[in-house]
Amino acid sequence: MSEKSKFSGCPATGIGSMPGGDAREAAKTVTGSFADGQGMPYLAELPARGPGADMIGRSVGLLVEMYGHVEPSGWRISDRPGRDTRRARSWLGEDLDALEEFTQGYEGLLKVQAVGPWTLAAALELRGGEAMLADAGACRDLAGSLAEGLRAHLAEVRRRMPGANVVLQLDEPSLTAVLLGRVRSASGYRTYRAVDRQVVESALRDVLAAAGEDGTTLVHSCAPEVPVALLRRAGADGVSLDFLLLTEREEEAIGEAVEGGTQLFLGVVPSTDAASEGLSDPGGSVMGVRTLWRRLGLNPGTLAESVTITPSCGLAGASPAYARTALAHSARAARSLADNPE
Repeated sequence: MSEKSKFSGCPATGIGSMPGGDAREAAKTVTGSFADGQGMPYLAELPARGPGADMIGRSVGLLVEMYGHVEPSGWRISDRPGRDTRRARSWLGEDLDALEEFTQGYEGLLKVQAVGPWTLAAALELRGGEAMLADAGACRDLAGSLAEGLRAHLAEVRRRMPGANVVLQLDEPSLTAVLLGRVRSASGYRTYRAVDRQVVESALRDVLAAAGEDGTTLVHSCAPEVPVALLRRAGADGVSLDFLLLTEREEEAIGEAVEGGTQLFLGVVPSTDAASEGLSDPGGSVMGVRTLWRRLGLNPGTLAESVTITPSCGLAGASPAYARTALAHSARAARSLADNPE
């Protein structure tokens, strides 16, 4: 590898969401699952609490001088902060309190998540009901507001957890649909025009820069066809994706990313109880990763330092017991990869 990854010592982590509505229990789980160097704890999201705790609502609560409220169709831009925005901010404060309690004296990588500018633009409605994605100027304003809000949010996290190296994760599950013109309009009868790749890349770069010059960043998508090369150009230090959705078309970009020092966060552990068969064998969970490495002609010795093991997506749809199992299994699978890369 030509460059050393910023994620050294991060064998495993979770994506972001957790089941239930108990902030302390979630914080206890995500910190306890990755104690003693087993991985990277993170600020859990608990969407089961309702609007404002969902990923879109949480990120709306981070926006600066831009507000949102809930309509039957989803989140819509508002002129002023209302009950829904205040609730989102209150729940974020509650989650930060809980994480702070369980990370006293912690030193190491600590992850926070926010929805990226393009998934947010695809989900947030303008006053007329169409997505912000339809208005290029609104998209620029949204990205600027999000970047400013994230700078303040990251400063708060660093103040509360002064020993932590805070990592910013942007969740962009709609990014590929934005690039390919697949996002449906409010009526559902048409799709919004594809956004130019340079425009997409520029907005992502500006928002990722909120982490600071020495900050560490990654972008997550559990959708197919993740644009790995674009994310690297935008400045992401890591790319997080569902390993089972990878196709041969993405393999060249994956190989180039690894050789360029980009960390791969590979979702190999099922994110729901229904798909949980086979969790008794950590080595079996990462067998496909080893196979990919061989197919790409990469040095097996780089596996442990280049790959972080995760569930395939967030764990909000899992039972609390399975969520704990999935995180613990991710850590065990990562150990298996390190102990036996070939």
